[in-house]
Amino acid sequence: MRKNLVLYVHGKGGSASECEHYKSLFPDSEVLGLDYKSNNPCDAGKEIHEYLILLKSNYTKITLIANSIGAFFSMNANIDDMLQKAYFISPIVDMEKLIINMMTSLNISESDLQYKKIIPTPFGENLSWDYLCYVRKYPIKWHVQTEILYGSKDNITDFETIKNFANLHNANLTVMENSEHYFHTQEQMSFLDNWILNSEANSL
Repeated sequence: MRKNLVLYVHGKGGSASECEHYKSLFPDSEVLGLDYKSNNPCDAGKEIHEYLILLKSNYTKITLIANSIGAFFSMNANIDDMLQKAYFISPIVDMEKLIINMMTSLNISESDLQYKKIIPTPFGENLSWDYLCYVRKYPIKWHVQTEILYGSKDNITDFETIKNFANLHNANLTVMENSEHYFHTQEQMSFLDNWILNSEANSL
C-alpha cells in the first residue's frame, strides 16, 4: 500500500480524470481526482472534506493539487490539518473581489443583487446574493505549505491580489510570463511539470 496520496481538485469545466497527468510526477504516490458535484464553496468544501476523511487513515502524507476555483473550494473545506503540502494552479483567492468586479462591470449594485437574490450574467455565471454573503462571512483561513503557479496574463485574478495572498499565507509564488488563467498548451504544461518537479526535489 502506498503511503502517500496526491489529491487533484479540478477547476470549472474540468474533471477528476485530469489527475492522470500528474501520476508520472508523483511515481511513489497514489494520485486520485475528485469530481465534486456542488458549485458553491460551502457544499463543495463539505464534499472535499468528507472525501479526505474517508481516505486519510490509509496514508501518512497527503498533497493537494487544486486548479482555479477548485483551490478556492479546497480552502473552504477545513482540510488544513490533513494536508502536508498544496499546489495551486491559477487559484481564485479572493472571491469577494471577483464578484464585486463582475457586478461593477455589469453596473449591478449590491442593493440590486440583494433584492433579486440571483442575477444571470452574459459570462454564463449567476451572481448570487447568498454566495456573496457567504464569502464575506467566511474569509479564507489557510495554513498549509503552498506553492502557487500563476499566469502573468490571468484575466480572473490580478497580480496584486495573488501576490498579497501569497505574502499573507507564506506561499511561494511562481509566475509564468505570457500565460493566461487556463494552463493547457504544451509549453504551459511543461512549465507546470517542471514547477512541481523542482518543488518536490527541493523538499527532499
